[in-house]
Amino acid sequence: MAEDDDSQKTEDPTDKRKQKSRTDGQVASSQEVKSWAALLGGAFGLLVLAPGVANNVRIIGAKFIETPDAIPMDQENFRLMFSGLLFDTIVALSPVLVLLLLLGIASNVGQTGFIWAPKKIVPDFKKISLLKGVKRMFSLRSVNEFVKGILKLTLVTIVAVMVAAPLMNDLSLFIERSISDMLERLLSVSIWFTLASVAVMTVIAVIDFSYQKYSEFKQMKMSKQEVKDENKQSEGDPMVKARIRQIRMERAQQRMMSSVPDADVIITNPTHYAIALKYKMEEMQAPILVAKGMDSLAMRIREVAEENDIPIVENPPLARALYASVEIDEEVPAEHYMAVAEVIGYVMRMRGDLPQTGPGQ
Repeated sequence: MAEDDDSQKTEDPTDKRKQKSRTDGQVASSQEVKSWAALLGGAFGLLVLAPGVANNVRIIGAKFIETPDAIPMDQENFRLMFSGLLFDTIVALSPVLVLLLLLGIASNVGQTGFIWAPKKIVPDFKKISLLKGVKRMFSLRSVNEFVKGILKLTLVTIVAVMVAAPLMNDLSLFIERSISDMLERLLSVSIWFTLASVAVMTVIAVIDFSYQKYSEFKQMKMSKQEVKDENKQSEGDPMVKARIRQIRMERAQQRMMSSVPDADVIITNPTHYAIALKYKMEEMQAPILVAKGMDSLAMRIREVAEENDIPIVENPPLARALYASVEIDEEVPAEHYMAVAEVIGYVMRMRGDLPQTGPGQ
């Protein structure tokens, strides 16, 4: 079943899926990069910090070697001496410790960036299950990591030994050298050993990080159905959106129909179009379209007009032109002034607002 599910995941992850994975703390992170950073810190410590750290440690231990008889052995003084020794040792090693801490943080942040994932902090009691723990131990991923660790350790050891072995040919002569010469020689061997290990780990870290990125990307891939479901959640169900549009249209029509009783004239097609115009000579520069409709909506506009004794004038060309070019609550454009003025004039003469100018007018 899992293979079937994976085979259906053919779509690249969406931005929302990627963001959710980051929020959940599921990001590509290579353990080899962290190991490489720690090893790099060790190499830097040997090359740059080791002489200073060794000198500090020598100073701390000098009094125990040079004047051991002066060391107080009573319980209180011994406790204070041990506390001071521990503190001095931590201070002496602090450059290396701080370096390793900073490299550890950098190796994490450099791979994933800053992430706030509260879900990673919340304890998951499902993981306490002994059965699931055993399954995780013997899962394909765990076996893969175990084999990878063995191969990595073997490869690093082989390369490091190949580099350091020629330097150890004179190991049998160490007994004839002074302690300082022996330590200097061992430091040189350690440096070359560490640099060889860093070189191998650099290659391993790059390969593993690339693999982890690919693996995470593959795991986040989505099926076509998942993409559709996510789009529905983001943009809304099409049926719900259609219903919302319908409700908005109905409310807009209701508001429009409530303006019809205020109209001064209805211009019709006569059956397919109905345009309601409002014009107050003292208040308006041009007539305003307060309602318009086709077919059934046009019929409703005419019915409301008849109920409110609003004049209905048939002018098919003008009705079609106004329906196509003028929106609700907009003024009639200049190109229709002449035709609309004739209609408005006719209505005003019917109501006695203007004198009759002649028969048929």
